[in-house]
Amino acid sequence: MIPPAFEYARPASVDETVRVLADAGEEAKVLAGGQSLLPLLRLRLAFPELVVDVGRIPELRGIREDGDALVIGALTTHHDVVRDPLVRRHAGLLAAATATVADPAVRHRGTLGGSLAHADPAGDLPAVALALDAELVAAGPGGRRTIPARDFFLDYLTTALAPDELLVEVRVPKRDGWGFHYEKFQRVAQAWAIVGVAALVRRDDGHVAEARIGLTNMGSTPLRATAAEEALAGADGPGAVARAAEAAAEGTRPSQDLSGSPEYREHLARVLTRRAVLTAAGMG
Repeated sequence: MIPPAFEYARPASVDETVRVLADAGEEAKVLAGGQSLLPLLRLRLAFPELVVDVGRIPELRGIREDGDALVIGALTTHHDVVRDPLVRRHAGLLAAATATVADPAVRHRGTLGGSLAHADPAGDLPAVALALDAELVAAGPGGRRTIPARDFFLDYLTTALAPDELLVEVRVPKRDGWGFHYEKFQRVAQAWAIVGVAALVRRDDGHVAEARIGLTNMGSTPLRATAAEEALAGADGPGAVARAAEAAAEGTRPSQDLSGSPEYREHLARVLTRRAVLTAAGMG
């Protein structure tokens, strides 16, 4: 399908982008890798008057260390996230989950910032950002501000970004020594996850000392399985993990669609949480 007509701008810097967005108001859409926006345009599910292409702003790319965090530019591609040694060493969950996104062609074009700003609850990376307790840095007319991932996703395809703000980087706390695993269920390869579970586990003296669990596609936003996290404290074997995983769907509101009922998704959340935590904890 042919997309609706729109104006096109390609600013050369973050400051210029912010000015363009401020002038356009709510009628502009940011184009990063295009893997989320272009399908919406082709299907006429989005009708921007202006598309702002930030794909050639070099300061938005790259990965570096900053104390106890990794700083990942919003335009860093999924491919580069997967291959980067700093991400593999300090944020293995992010690398592992990103490797499951779509297919190689999409991973070479799609970007971390674009995926998070798109805020599709069926996307893999928003739940991972929640589990990692990431922070998202936005640039706007008043300067830069940092938004915790838990406050960033407001509703379906809706974030805390203002119309005149641009996501510029993602700050990911280092989780050295934590076990991790991303487990998802999908109808066919490369499809959206029906349900996904991002698990981080820190063990101490043979038992689970702390767990962080992000849920994909269990509501209008990515969610934390807080009841299961609390129940996992002290778990010392597969049986205890299985019992704690029964709480994974508490507080969720999964949707009803052709891929499954809410009850089916709740069942998947419990099963996948058990699998993800067992693998992350080295008990599987």
